[in-house]
Amino acid sequence: MLIPISNTPRDYAWGSISFISELEGREPTGKPEAEIWYGDHPGSPSRVDDGSGRTLDDALADADQPPLPYLMKILAASMSLSIQAHPSRAQAAEGFAREEAAGIPRDATERLYRDENHKPEIIVALSKDFWALVGLRPLDRTRGFVSRLADESGGLRGVEALQAILEADGDDATVLHGALAWALSDEGVAAVPDVVAALRVAEIPDYEDEQRFLGEIAGQFPGDGGVIVALLMNLVRLRRGEALFAPAGVLHAYQDGLGVELMAASDNVLRGGLTPKHVDVPELLRVVDTTPGPAPVIEATPSGDGVVAYDVDVPDFALQRATVTEDAPVELTLIGTATVLVTAGRLSVTTDSDADAVDLVPGRAAVVAAASSIRLVGSGEAFIAQPGRS
Repeated sequence: MLIPISNTPRDYAWGSISFISELEGREPTGKPEAEIWYGDHPGSPSRVDDGSGRTLDDALADADQPPLPYLMKILAASMSLSIQAHPSRAQAAEGFAREEAAGIPRDATERLYRDENHKPEIIVALSKDFWALVGLRPLDRTRGFVSRLADESGGLRGVEALQAILEADGDDATVLHGALAWALSDEGVAAVPDVVAALRVAEIPDYEDEQRFLGEIAGQFPGDGGVIVALLMNLVRLRRGEALFAPAGVLHAYQDGLGVELMAASDNVLRGGLTPKHVDVPELLRVVDTTPGPAPVIEATPSGDGVVAYDVDVPDFALQRATVTEDAPVELTLIGTATVLVTAGRLSVTTDSDADAVDLVPGRAAVVAAASSIRLVGSGEAFIAQPGRS
């Protein structure tokens, strides 16, 4: 069965004025458009484009189909999202049970665990450039960066305090765990103005992009300890078609650009700054992985004619990108309920079990259930999400 779906962009403040409207080929609304959700998540279920007024969760239930194990989105950022990490499945189950026992309402602003699931996520760049903070930079590089800030800032106390924290005894992960705790403490927050002042005057080769984005973040979130957390993280520039993966415990904060995001169906978020929302520092420090290293960039690998896959080996989802031309239709085998999202051109979707077709343009999608394969005809690009292999 084929279920055509669409949704209304969510107007979070960090959204872009133009990215989504340009993708869909329409005039911008003049307001930020941050995300479009393609799925049955209760936070913003897609609507079924058949005139019935139903949402996707109702349509799947009516057809005796299970809920989707993943949520697909178009994400459009023009300023930093909150720094955040997600728990493992075991951590989520324990945290959910703890908050249930404490009687914290599931919609409370201080609630951290709204379900028992983990939330790994992948994002693929659609814009020419997509910028993100992901994971903690190797400690030697961060020490070098902060040392130069200290040298060029004339001995600002906040910078010297950060430098001392980074020179503490212990292995790299332990030192960075302490640095995160300090950054989000009253002492770390008090050091933010000095760190920002140093960033504005220093000229450090190989860190120009970091200084630019950290300066923008400081202007967006003045006095927020997340500015120092961001300084500890890898800044990544993706080109169109490149991807990042954020598994459990990895800090991330998307900065600027348009992308297709796919994640496990969960609402569990531990925030680490750059937000007016609730930040529970002890719980974040319990969940976060402070092992430093390069950003987890995912290479696309060929998986058929006109198709590449972004393999992250999680059971909740798998993601493929199909490039279709008039003389080269694409056929894909399915292992579960799939979502087909068109991001360029115009494509027609059919299945092995349904004689009807759904025509899609950029920003529109179709859910494919109870089928073993799909066929894409036309000229354009589509992303296909389905459950991962157990």
